[in-house]
Amino acid sequence: VQLQASGGGSVQPGGSLRLSCAASGIIFRFYGVGWYRQVLGKQRDLIASITSGGITDYADSVKGRFTISRDNAENTVYLQMNSLKPEDTAVYYCKVLGSESWGRGTQVTVSS
Repeated sequence: VQLQASGGGSVQPGGSLRLSCAASGIIFRFYGVGWYRQVLGKQRDLIASITSGGITDYADSVKGRFTISRDNAENTVYLQMNSLKPEDTAVYYCKVLGSESWGRGTQVTVSS
C-alpha cells in the first residue's frame, strides 16, 4: 500500500504548513499512519503517528508544534505544522505503520 504526501513548500521561520497524505485502494480507517521526514544524507525518522483509533504520538522535536489528524471519510491523514524552524527542512513522507512501502514525499523548506 502506498500513500502519497503533498502540501509541502517554502515558508519563513515561524510559519505554518499543512501536509496531506492520500490513500487509495484501501479501507483507510483500518490502518495506523505515520509521518516521517528525511534530511539529505540522514536516516528517515518517524515524527508523528496516528492509530486507527485516533491515538497520536509525536517525536520530541515536533511535540507541541505539529498535529496529526485523520479524516477517514476523505481517506486522508493530515500533518498541521506550526512554528516551523529551519531544522524542520526535509522531505516528508507518510506510510502505513508496519508497511515497507514508501510513496512519494513532499519537500518542506523553512528559510528566511
